Amino acid sequence: MIKKKTKRLIYHTILHLVLITGATIMIFPFLWGISTSLKDMREVLANPFQLIPKQITVINYKNVVRSIPIVRFFINSLIVSLTITASQLFTCSLSAYAFARLKFPMREPLFYILLGTMMIPQHVIMIPVYIILNFFRLIDTYAALIVPFLSSAFGTFLLRQYFMSIPKELEEAATLDGCGHLCFLFKIMLPIAKPILATLAIFSFMWSWNNYIWPLIVTNRIEIRTLQYGLAMFKEEGGINWGQLMAGTTIATIPLLVIFLIAQKQFIKGITLTGLKEG
Repeated sequence: MIKKKTKRLIYHTILHLVLITGATIMIFPFLWGISTSLKDMREVLANPFQLIPKQITVINYKNVVRSIPIVRFFINSLIVSLTITASQLFTCSLSAYAFARLKFPMREPLFYILLGTMMIPQHVIMIPVYIILNFFRLIDTYAALIVPFLSSAFGTFLLRQYFMSIPKELEEAATLDGCGHLCFLFKIMLPIAKPILATLAIFSFMWSWNNYIWPLIVTNRIEIRTLQYGLAMFKEEGGINWGQLMAGTTIATIPLLVIFLIAQKQFIKGITLTGLKEG
């Protein structure tokens, strides 16, 4: 009995040491970035490197705000990312419910075609999408940044897998109570699916927030460009000033951390529940 407890203690100790080491390695670049953003240039280039600044300064953040319209870029990214995220939650919920619960001709082939679109690189369809947007005169507008991403094949697949795991008896009981498909979806299915919705929201927001190439292609006016472009522009115009560059990067990271911290519990539940039942 004592040997078993000793072995278990050793196992858990080694496991925690491995996890702590891995977490430290992963979080170190982020800590390095914050530390660098709070140093002046001399301390940034000092040798040996010190993680904790000797003298904390916010001059880098002030210089970033003065050098580029980072507030405008930040607001643009926020508008685009929140709109895309909200839209994908809505449209993917509808399409996922249709593929999971409704019976209609060609349902399975259409679903597999939808999955096949996930294997097509985004760069392959950029030119056709650009031509379509240009035809409707949407280039250099917020619509060009948002419309191509109003729905998501990945989001549909993610929600569909979870909807398939919900017992059909629940739907039958709701039908007996006079609940239609939309009523069942919005009043029963979606409240149950909060962990999966939170997972999709985090993935969608992170992808749209970090997207750089597409906004660069479809926008010309600096007033509607996003934060990722702003950081690249700052690097090109201001040279490699690591303190200021890390200050801008830290500002760009804050919304991602906030979104993740808000939805952390639901996100972890969503990861464990995803794909419990196959088509």
